[in-house]
Amino acid sequence: MLKSATPTVAAAWLAASTALQDASPLMEAAEAYETAQIAGDAVALERLLADDYVLVGSDGARQGKAELIAFWTAEGFEPAPVKVTELVEHVWSDGAALGGTVTLTGQQGVEPFSVTIRYVDVWALRDGEWRVIYGQATRVP
Repeated sequence: MLKSATPTVAAAWLAASTALQDASPLMEAAEAYETAQIAGDAVALERLLADDYVLVGSDGARQGKAELIAFWTAEGFEPAPVKVTELVEHVWSDGAALGGTVTLTGQQGVEPFSVTIRYVDVWALRDGEWRVIYGQATRVP
């Protein structure tokens, strides 16, 4: 079951973005990716994440595509929509680094959570499709 996805990271981020206005396929992929995370949409995440995707988290641990999909689709995990601040956007012909700062809040089962992170996602244009190939997330104290 998909979680409800109202305004997402990408929507807030893309609204403030200028460089991506001419990169609509990338913009659409970034919005779909952020929506899929909040909604827990495993099918969309499977499509948007490269098979060789790697995430390095705040603790330095590496996760792959399967672990990231499991995180966002975990039973009882209900993140609230987020707003991105401190935008990062570097776009080139076949890649991009997109990120910012977010405070992720919600429920994990019956327990509320709140964490502020700075993140960057690296995108690559592969076989005509934008895919996330790398992510880095750092907790803000």
